[in-house]
Amino acid sequence: MTIDAHAHIIPKDFPVEDGFPRMEAIDHDTARTLMFGTTNFRAKDVFFDVERRIEAMDAAGVAEEIVSPMPPLLNYTIAPVLGLSIARYVNEVVARYVRDGEGRIHGLGIVPMQDPALATAELGHFRDLGLRGVEVASHINGVPIGDPRFTEFFHEVDRLGISVFIHTMPRMDEVALPPSLRASIGVGLEGARGATSLLFGGMADVCSLDHVLFSHAAGGLPLMLARADYFWAQQPEDTRSAEPPSAVARRFFYDSMVFDPRGLQFVVDYLGSDRVVLGTDFPAMPRPARLADTLEAMELAPEDVENIDSRNARAFLSLEPTPLATLSA
Repeated sequence: MTIDAHAHIIPKDFPVEDGFPRMEAIDHDTARTLMFGTTNFRAKDVFFDVERRIEAMDAAGVAEEIVSPMPPLLNYTIAPVLGLSIARYVNEVVARYVRDGEGRIHGLGIVPMQDPALATAELGHFRDLGLRGVEVASHINGVPIGDPRFTEFFHEVDRLGISVFIHTMPRMDEVALPPSLRASIGVGLEGARGATSLLFGGMADVCSLDHVLFSHAAGGLPLMLARADYFWAQQPEDTRSAEPPSAVARRFFYDSMVFDPRGLQFVVDYLGSDRVVLGTDFPAMPRPARLADTLEAMELAPEDVENIDSRNARAFLSLEPTPLATLSA
């Protein structure tokens, strides 16, 4: 029952409207080119063809996917009203993918986070569309996702009971790195920065955040938690938070995109097998020939394997557990 909790889709076409993304056909190829702002991305047909998507899932032994729009569509630099129009179109496409996936595809939508009030109001339409949650970036035009201006957004997430996938978005103005490292080291830095802002910036004290998933295992955050716990313990009890940083971090979910089984083993050992989901960034990145093989290089108990393989992804989305009879079929 393997579930890929980090996979992306792109609409095959967009309306011909000013400011909207474009998908341009490529001669003699089933791929198309996504053009949006500074983005120029060649998208294989599996990004937008549900039949091809199901074929790819079957080939990798993936029973279900949690799909979200490709991150370049999280363009928060455009006007909020335009952002809302694009989000509504993309969300309708995602909803159609879910319907065509016949129970094997679970969809996350997007909202114009550059206008927190507009984004918050838009969440009310998600359940009607059949979307299980929302994808947001780790920062909104340089403002970390845990900033207080997004408190009402997360209050509404709690009220509606929907899930939030926080996708790392490297900063184009990252001065600490050369541009060639923004998509590698930059993703790790920003993942940890965004997760830290949400976990320890006060949001976790006022919102439950029970169904939040961080992409790329929140960058290097897990490796820094022991150090954070040490300094937390040095503070007077009346000035520190009630829980150490590692305890707060264990309230959230993290995907397996760390590129090395040793790193993944550490995340599982430190945060717990009930906090990790399988994720691949497919089809932007190649998926293992069989996704479940990701766990074979690790020394895990059968229950831990089941947690990471599917159970945690279903918990993230508040889906009913799969009956044991189905698991053994």
